[in-house]
Amino acid sequence: MSAHDFTFPALEGGDINLATFANRALLLVTTASECGYAGQFAELQQLYDALGGRGLMVVAVPSNDFGAQEPRDEAEISRHYRADLGLNFPVTGKQQVIGAGAHRFFHWLREEAGEAAEPRWNFHKVLLDTDGELAGVWPSSVSPQDPEVVEAIEAVLPR
Repeated sequence: MSAHDFTFPALEGGDINLATFANRALLLVTTASECGYAGQFAELQQLYDALGGRGLMVVAVPSNDFGAQEPRDEAEISRHYRADLGLNFPVTGKQQVIGAGAHRFFHWLREEAGEAAEPRWNFHKVLLDTDGELAGVWPSSVSPQDPEVVEAIEAVLPR
């Protein structure tokens, strides 16, 4: 089993099948509009703009699990992420990312890498290689543009 075995409902309808991103590096990030780390939205878009052409895909996973910091409904999230923030990478529908009701991807993540890989707050970052295997995990406090994150991404970009 790999991350490519999972599908999320897309924010604007349809599905986001992670298998679609086979042969691409994938940075999956839990997000929340009212989080103190929300400045990372711009950093994620800049990272996607810089490395998307080389094979990076970013996927945001809005969640209200931490501090109720994503209170918007999906239509409001879409307007905010697209119009206000200018994000143009895929965004899933609002998801539970912790606990028994968490999306199956997050259960798989814990099985793959243990408790340390579980989201502890919004803007938790998970890097997957081109085969859908776990290549890195960073907590909220680490910027998506931190040199460690960028180096890890560049190491798994398609050749």
